[in-house]
Amino acid sequence: MSITARKSADVRRSPAPSAGGGAPAGRRRPVSERNRPLWLLTPGGVLIGLIIVLPLALGVYIAMLRLDQYTIRKWISAPFIGLNNFVEAFTGTDLVHAFGNTVSFAVISTLITVPIGVYAALATQNRFAGRSLVRSLFLIPYVLPSFVVGTFWRTMLQPDGIVNKFLEGMGIPGVHWLYGPASYWVLIVVEVWAAWPFIYLMALAGLQSVDAEVHEAAALDGALWWTKLRYVIFPYLRGPVALACLIATLHHLNNFSLAFLLFGVPAPTDVQVLPTLVYSMSFTSLRFGMGAAMALLSLVLIALPLYFYLRAVRLDTGTDPGDKR
Repeated sequence: MSITARKSADVRRSPAPSAGGGAPAGRRRPVSERNRPLWLLTPGGVLIGLIIVLPLALGVYIAMLRLDQYTIRKWISAPFIGLNNFVEAFTGTDLVHAFGNTVSFAVISTLITVPIGVYAALATQNRFAGRSLVRSLFLIPYVLPSFVVGTFWRTMLQPDGIVNKFLEGMGIPGVHWLYGPASYWVLIVVEVWAAWPFIYLMALAGLQSVDAEVHEAAALDGALWWTKLRYVIFPYLRGPVALACLIATLHHLNNFSLAFLLFGVPAPTDVQVLPTLVYSMSFTSLRFGMGAAMALLSLVLIALPLYFYLRAVRLDTGTDPGDKR
């Protein structure tokens, strides 16, 4: 068979194109590169739906029920009361006061921990005798479990604890640390003590990314210490420290264990934060519907300032803002 005849036979055997000029009839259209990642995200989307969306929807439903110790046995048939739990949470509880305590506690803790962590990272960046030991000691507050930290500080701050003994030895009268106005600052001090090593780790990671040539160039140009720190070092720390601020703020907003271990539940009014308030309403007063409503309101109240915080802190993703692909 000649070459021309062979080509004619191949053309006759090939399927005819569709009327629209697209893929041949009877052949499945291949998955394009544009929509291929959507299929890869399907398992993650199903997992998120199971562990986040479904419990959140169940929490919304429970928040609209009169669910307490008397109706928990048959909670599906509990009386439906609509938005009454949300209205009572705002008007009949300490939700607004606890929200103010939570936000101020988170902001003050972050503002204090950031300079401490950055300064500690700068102090341990260069080599010196015993640097490894100092870095290990800096991490002790961060690696200790919350239970140990809370119990340790609660024991020291008792009326006859070591802190008041030390103050009395210096001629200063003891203070009631665990209740009253001083308890709010105790919560901040303990949180700062336990949280600043995280900022230190993130800042130290950012410092490790500074090339040695950058330091050499700054030294050759005769840059002073503050000039080098501001224009050479800080630009490298902007991304890691901003990310550390975001994660630390979220941790402060949702920190339940520290306030619970230091002050118990129900917590004093001065240190009543949203996590302990929701816990107290749900598992001390046994008003589960009200607790679910307060948890949802806490989520909304925290999400609003967090949205503006995320807009203000633009993290460096390493991509070109003009790249829309």
